[in-house]
Amino acid sequence: MPKPMSEAQLAYETRRAAKAGMSLEKWLETKEKKEAESRARDIPAEKPKAKKPGLFSRLIEKAQKPL
Repeated sequence: MPKPMSEAQLAYETRRAAKAGMSLEKWLETKEKKEAESRARDIPAEKPKAKKPGLFSRLIEKAQKPL
């Protein structure tokens, strides 16, 4: 369920819909579909690989190893 829009938001979306040659309802539906597709694309399928340790982390690790 979409959030209720303020008068200014409603006027803005109405102008954009008119510019695109659509009704307000049709415009809001297409906008919601585009946002849903965008959110679905942004979710990574797998976890990103672990980052390589930085310079200081490697130096500290070496310093803690026995000679």
